Amino acid sequence: MDFEDTPDEAAFRAEARAFLDANVEPRKPGDVEGYRRGQDEPGAIEAAQAFQAKKHAAGFAGIAWPTEWGGRGGTPIQQVIYTQEEAKYKVFSNVFGIGLAMAIPTICTWGTSEHRARFAPPALRGEEVWCQLFSEPSGGSDLAQLRTRAERNGDGWIVNGQKIWTSGAHYCRFGILVARTDPNVPKHAGLTFFILDMKTPGVEIRPIRQMSGSSHFNEVFFTDVRIPDTMRVGDVGKGWRVALTTLMNERYGMREAPGPDFAEVFELARAIELEDGPALENAAVQERLAEWYVRTQGLRFTKYRTMTALSRGQTPGPESSITKLVAANKLQEIAAYGLDLLGMDGVAMGKDQPIDGLFEEALLYSPALRIAGGTDEILRNIIAERVLGLPPDPRVDKDIPYRDVPTGARG
Repeated sequence: MDFEDTPDEAAFRAEARAFLDANVEPRKPGDVEGYRRGQDEPGAIEAAQAFQAKKHAAGFAGIAWPTEWGGRGGTPIQQVIYTQEEAKYKVFSNVFGIGLAMAIPTICTWGTSEHRARFAPPALRGEEVWCQLFSEPSGGSDLAQLRTRAERNGDGWIVNGQKIWTSGAHYCRFGILVARTDPNVPKHAGLTFFILDMKTPGVEIRPIRQMSGSSHFNEVFFTDVRIPDTMRVGDVGKGWRVALTTLMNERYGMREAPGPDFAEVFELARAIELEDGPALENAAVQERLAEWYVRTQGLRFTKYRTMTALSRGQTPGPESSITKLVAANKLQEIAAYGLDLLGMDGVAMGKDQPIDGLFEEALLYSPALRIAGGTDEILRNIIAERVLGLPPDPRVDKDIPYRDVPTGARG
């Protein structure tokens, strides 16, 4: 494992820092971006788009994309380095994560040259924001269980169904959609991948209000929505292969939980007075802090392994699932413990609360991070099967027609 930048990597890191210093304010200690403090703030989307345009003009958008996609033609390690540096500044960039890390790379890989020319440049400039229309009430972690159907109609398709937990659908211009086009074949074989204009008649978006006060994801309903066949990506019935590219990009581009992390709970313990003295001098508090410090360092070195592979031109393995699994659980534990330390001060939310109400907010949104982007159970299966080499779970519905898959409905 190599902990040092090569000369070229160090030069790129300095270039990235110079750009960020000139265009955005650095984060201060304890300045953590919670979910509610992002896109729900007035003007946040517009500010993010303005900064994305500056990133594109400076060559920091699509760093690892090939030049024929409109990118910089750089290396994956350069993208990692830039992401590391940007995290030190007050930048709200999650709004483009689905489009630039997942949707557009998939479209450029499987779509036509016309798709690439039409969709990649505006996305890189931040002009068009994308969402991912995959999960359904009956098919979340098991994407191939989806029921939204697309039926051929002349030179297009008619889509009916429902998606759920669609982040950003209420402000996105386009979405990537997987629908079932053939129920008479096994579930993985009857799917097709589409690009959807979110302003198409028949698309209804219903925001989901979360207990944290945020409302960044939605239910999306389709009633006789017409999609031209020119907006199909890949062959009919081959949507699973296309979607796998998206899902691999999602795992690769997965960021750590937004915080609070060890540094914030340590500062809280330093500031809190317990009945027997400062919390930081309490043995039980020290034990919990030590546990989280060890996990934080474990995540750090796991990421270094990924960075080392990228620096050597290798492809990171499925062990990257460890990062999301550990980080999401650690966040939930830290948030809950922070409220324990705060006592009665932890019963209300708001920026007039201690630490700007960060721990209260995190306790409410942290459970969702153990589901979004792959549940704990799915990630454990990936680690067990692909890292540890354990036998896979039996999949009894893998080779039967989808119409014959039991649904649990009672006759």
